[in-house]
Amino acid sequence: MNLGQMAAGLRLAENRSRAVTWKALALWLLPLLFLGFFFFYPLVAIFRLVFSPIPLIPGAPGLDASSGHAIWRPLWFTLWQASLSTGLTLLVGLPAAYLFARFKFPGKSLLSALTTLPFILPTVVVAAGFNALLGPNGWVNLALMDIFNLATPPVHFLNTLWAILLAHIFYNTTIVIRTVGNAWMRLDNRLGLVAQVLGASPRRAFWEVTLPLLRPSIQAAALLVFLFDFTSFGVILMLGGPAFSTLEVAIYTQAMQMLNLPLAGLLSLVQMAFTIGLTAVYNLGGGRHALALSPRPVVENMRRPRTVLEKVIVIGLVSFLLVLLVSPLAALALRSVTRLEANRGERGLVAPGLTLDYYQALFVNRKQSIFYVPPVQAVRNSLMFAGVTVAFAMTLGLLATYGLKVKARINRWLDPLLMLPLGASAVTLGLGFVVVFNRPPLDNQSFPFLVSMAHTLVALPFVVRSLFPAVGSIPPHLSQSASILGASPWRTWLEIDLPIIARAALGSAIFAFTLSLGEFGATSFLARPDLPTLPVAIYRFISQPGGLNYGQALAMSTLLMLVCGLGILIIERLRLPGLGDF
Repeated sequence: MNLGQMAAGLRLAENRSRAVTWKALALWLLPLLFLGFFFFYPLVAIFRLVFSPIPLIPGAPGLDASSGHAIWRPLWFTLWQASLSTGLTLLVGLPAAYLFARFKFPGKSLLSALTTLPFILPTVVVAAGFNALLGPNGWVNLALMDIFNLATPPVHFLNTLWAILLAHIFYNTTIVIRTVGNAWMRLDNRLGLVAQVLGASPRRAFWEVTLPLLRPSIQAAALLVFLFDFTSFGVILMLGGPAFSTLEVAIYTQAMQMLNLPLAGLLSLVQMAFTIGLTAVYNLGGGRHALALSPRPVVENMRRPRTVLEKVIVIGLVSFLLVLLVSPLAALALRSVTRLEANRGERGLVAPGLTLDYYQALFVNRKQSIFYVPPVQAVRNSLMFAGVTVAFAMTLGLLATYGLKVKARINRWLDPLLMLPLGASAVTLGLGFVVVFNRPPLDNQSFPFLVSMAHTLVALPFVVRSLFPAVGSIPPHLSQSASILGASPWRTWLEIDLPIIARAALGSAIFAFTLSLGEFGATSFLARPDLPTLPVAIYRFISQPGGLNYGQALAMSTLLMLVCGLGILIIERLRLPGLGDF
């Protein structure tokens, strides 16, 4: 080959590389514009807010000598409670992961679904559930007062550290079960048996063979649980009370109550630095927890319990998980249809009776206020915002996923860029939106779908991560063959790509829908008073005194559980036939 031919080959390769890059950029155009306008623009505004000498709100407080203490105290508590919550979640989740990975027992599929349910529930529903179970008027206190003839509730659960820790365990146990359990059930159990044949005790075989193989999965689960606990907002706000303030709660308090936007912005920067660092660690190391050592079919690793000890372990773990994961939700649903009447004299104890009064009150404006919004309208608002979120997240997610599929060097930079919203909490996003989008045509009054834009930012990285394996599995020769036979690109996508990625797309849509329905952090900043979502309405009612307000909050929380379940069922009905169960 002479120099001319080499030069021509290099020019051809360069032209192909340039064409591939332009193709990737064309697919990335809309997602990048969306991220630039709705994510980076608000973040830059927060930076400017912190360092601007002119306050955004005239006369509002700003940064002063006490700001350091206002940052350090919530930061320390955030790190401490997240570490403690993560350790306790692992303590509960690892035995549960072993249960699902190694044993067959009746009702296992149902229990597996029940362990997933808490993770998709909104924080306000979880808080209302624990309130109905362990609150001053919860079932546990009512029973103890009745049994021991007490005048006051003996269990003080709300506004305690234990309330926060228990709610975090309730929320995040499924992460450990799914992450570690899935790796454990595919681990070749013959490795441990070989170690025992060579003289190792079962305990030593576990510590020196099984545990090192599971360590990447455990680390990934621990990082993810810590990240969720670090950015916890609704649980701290509703169960922890004023004595406990994390960075998320401090941002909300400084921005919405104290109107100290510079301090709220500085807290957001500190919080974002930690969460982006945690996300980077998870993506670079913790998220890679696949087992490379001869994974076995799942059925080979599971069996029914044989010995008495194994049966006791299975029964004990199943019972514990049912109490932990089901009792708060069952207490919530039962309490929402129970009327408590003070009819026992000085003790003030109550006699329960079934009623639908709390549900009927959701439609009644008892104070005749012109500002009253029926909770049924909040349901419609949540469904509307969730529908818009799904449309945006799926459209942008598909474009970004196909852009990532293109073999272009630029994807090395664009892929991490897409994951950055995971490092910014919902509260930080809400604050950024408030700072930036405060004038027509992009303010709450003119454009109420700002709520959906914030929800889309949170859902988009998960949508892309769910879609990418499916899109990457499409054989290139199928599209090439369809093109040769005269099919247009649109028809090729509809008849070849879509059937292959439909299940992944359905899962992504389910996640985006349920996330939007229950999102509370950003929505608490952005929801208009006349367009509240159901989580915002629940928080408003549960924060007001009075038994009727409390009952209505529980009724709305039960409705939100039903709406989440109904939304998942509707999307499941829309799946393409012949693809099996999701």
